[in-house]
Amino acid sequence: MVRTIGVFDSGVGGLSVLLHIREALPEANLIYVADSGHVPYGGRSTAFIEARAMALTRFLLSQGAEAIVIACNTATAAAALPLRNRFSKIPIVAMEPAVKPAVAATKSGVVGVLATVGTLESARFAALLEKYAGNVKIVTQGCPGLVELVERGDLHSEEARRLVERYTAPLLQAGADTFILGCTHYPFLAPLIREVVGEGISLIDTGAAVARELKRRVETELPPNPQLGVAGGERFYSSGDAEQAGRIMSLLWKGPITVAPLPATFC
Repeated sequence: MVRTIGVFDSGVGGLSVLLHIREALPEANLIYVADSGHVPYGGRSTAFIEARAMALTRFLLSQGAEAIVIACNTATAAAALPLRNRFSKIPIVAMEPAVKPAVAATKSGVVGVLATVGTLESARFAALLEKYAGNVKIVTQGCPGLVELVERGDLHSEEARRLVERYTAPLLQAGADTFILGCTHYPFLAPLIREVVGEGISLIDTGAAVARELKRRVETELPPNPQLGVAGGERFYSSGDAEQAGRIMSLLWKGPITVAPLPATFC
């Protein structure tokens, strides 16, 4: 029995997490849903995001997923607890801004957070700060427009550079030497962020940590996998324009991807 993992995000950004999952679980079959018909989640209500998370999880389970990854910080803040309550027998692994490792990494005592407004305003994020920040100063920056750039595959344009410069400037001025990439879309902009802020800033992406936690839970909570050594496959779906999603996701995945339309029942 090959394990099947379901992963969803508001759009294509969760591919940054899927790449780490593929590396951690090479034998697993992966199903990815980009909810591009409703991207971005950042300006949506908690009730709306929770309803989308429920629908996408039901779809992934209908496709045989044995574990779910919420590859979206905003969806995690709005829906992780309701999902875990509703689907209590399924391992559900969620994102959270990497406050703890960033606090450990900073030498200046100032950590910057680049995230969506929805993530920064969430009770979950406030709890993380209270738990882990300690004496470290946390400077937050909402980043309207960055998700949309990645959704278009626009990673290097002058518009992208201007937005990155605008959002990183307050963090640099505050003395931050460590930036948390608090949205799964943002790692795809990491090369541009690095160009703008220089080599002296640590950029922290939580995708690898999520993949490690998923692997741990799969190995401890799911039946043994007799097909070790057999490479798993991937399937991709979008609630938006599947052809357009395929073009952008192929660019980010760095290989050809065919994206199927998400069935209307789940859109």
